[in-house]
Amino acid sequence: MKIEWPTVALLVACYGLWWVAGYVLYPAAPIVALVLIGITIALHSSLQHEVLHGHPTRSVGLNEALVFAPLGVFYPYRSYKRTHIQHHEDERLTDPFDDPESYYRALKDWEAMPAVLKRLLVWNNTLIGRMLLGPPLMVVGFTASEWLKIMKGDRQVMVAWVLHVLGLIPTLLVVSLVFGIPVWLYIGVSAYLGLSIIALRSYCEHQWSERPDGRTIIVETSLLAPLFLYNNLHFIHHKLPSAAWYRLPSLYRARRAEWQAMNDGYVFANYFEVFRAFSFKAKEPVVHPVLRRDEHAVAAHPAANEQVDAAEHRMAGLALLPDLSL
Repeated sequence: MKIEWPTVALLVACYGLWWVAGYVLYPAAPIVALVLIGITIALHSSLQHEVLHGHPTRSVGLNEALVFAPLGVFYPYRSYKRTHIQHHEDERLTDPFDDPESYYRALKDWEAMPAVLKRLLVWNNTLIGRMLLGPPLMVVGFTASEWLKIMKGDRQVMVAWVLHVLGLIPTLLVVSLVFGIPVWLYIGVSAYLGLSIIALRSYCEHQWSERPDGRTIIVETSLLAPLFLYNNLHFIHHKLPSAAWYRLPSLYRARRAEWQAMNDGYVFANYFEVFRAFSFKAKEPVVHPVLRRDEHAVAAHPAANEQVDAAEHRMAGLALLPDLSL
């Protein structure tokens, strides 16, 4: 069996850092430890993304076992895998219904939203808003849609959550009983921080373009690139989704000009450029500028269950939030 040892080594380092931060560092420097655990959770999320793309071994079961412990608490791995694989259909990127990771909304859905939710979504389209407001908005919307599916009898989602809980119980027991970290503090600081860090990476990964290749970003360099497993080179990942994370920089350098021409120059030099431009300014409108202008998510394609499922599973989708927040 072919094994990608750099990824295995990084998995060991990730779990080791999580343990050292919680068991060794937290008693002496709790704030530093909580921040370090948050960074570790972001790395673990990046590793889960790597695993769902078929790394570091050829065994799906073994790969899943390697990221089974839900350090980040909120998302069942199998639900994330299912929606993310669908997201990789580049012809559907940014579609409010068919792309589970789209932050765009359909015009008719937008018009039906209460003013409070509209304001939250506008703030969420700034970088600072995405990092501060994005985590609870995503978690509430995603979890509500998942439980709706369970209520409808979706066995895949049921299994995903059963496995998630089976991993979550021992993980939180270690956090509470071994590390001595209150669960609410772990979730409210470290897990929240982990989601915020990942939100920086995903903030402008995709934009609407008539050409599918023009929809995916390249951020050339960043101190955070290793934490993101070089997913800052996101266009290369979308074109070569089976390429291991440690190969992405060399693949980019070998064809740099070609990659940039292919994605219509949707390139930032680093994340500081993104911060300067969009910290408090929305990069994209909430309403999709072209697609789904005359459709509602719930009513769209009633005979196509997978498309309705995609609308319910949008990780940024907040269709249920009006009832939950008002």
